[in-house]
Amino acid sequence: MKKLFLILGKRVLALLYLLGGLSYLASQTFYWLFIPPFKKERIFEQCKKAGMDSLPIVSLIAFFIGVIMALQTAYQMQRLGAEMYIGSIVALSMVRELGPVITALIVAGRVGASITAEIGSMQVTEQVDALQTLATSPIKYLVVPRLLALSIMEPLLTLYANIIGIFGGYLICVYRLGVSSGMYRYITFSALLYKDLFTGLFKALFFGMIIAFVSCYEGFKVEGGAEGVGKATAQAVVTMFILIIAFDCLFTALFYFIFP
Repeated sequence: MKKLFLILGKRVLALLYLLGGLSYLASQTFYWLFIPPFKKERIFEQCKKAGMDSLPIVSLIAFFIGVIMALQTAYQMQRLGAEMYIGSIVALSMVRELGPVITALIVAGRVGASITAEIGSMQVTEQVDALQTLATSPIKYLVVPRLLALSIMEPLLTLYANIIGIFGGYLICVYRLGVSSGMYRYITFSALLYKDLFTGLFKALFFGMIIAFVSCYEGFKVEGGAEGVGKATAQAVVTMFILIIAFDCLFTALFYFIFP
């Protein structure tokens, strides 16, 4: 019993330490966000890495998610003769939940891990200390461009994933189930509300900030050379996945049950 409480206590302290570190990093980042000079080229470079370079994998996965949703829904809807409503189910699922969450998990695994490894390598080779020696804030130079890039590109990638997923459902309904193209479009867009689009994009924005803060925080914590970089990268990905799913659950409850 004593060991159980010790383990629980260590876990709770680790969680509090993580939340405290992320809060401090966030406060410093928002402070430096408004302090000139503003390096636009670094922001554009990070936007390319976070957005354009992620388009192929986001396209592929979003398309197959839409196809799978349509096929699975059709299995039940065909029994009821309600194939025309598959479009609305696919659209609502993509815009409210699957689009933001799947895109965030992809970006966390691809871009977030890369950021942690990059900053971690700079930390163990003392490049971060060199920035401070040159009177350059590591947060201003490393964190701010990545935060802005992920905050911009994550909602755009989510919007793109929504369109691709709905298109995947369109192909199944029109060319496999015999639903007319006009009917699919009408059912799909009549079911969507501005609230659905807003909540999905709000989630995406928040998920982008989570990815930026967690990946940079774990990178700055790296110790112990190459092995430490590997451990920090794995820890960052796990933490980002957990926080993305947890906050998705929280926002869904807030937007659709507590403040409907």
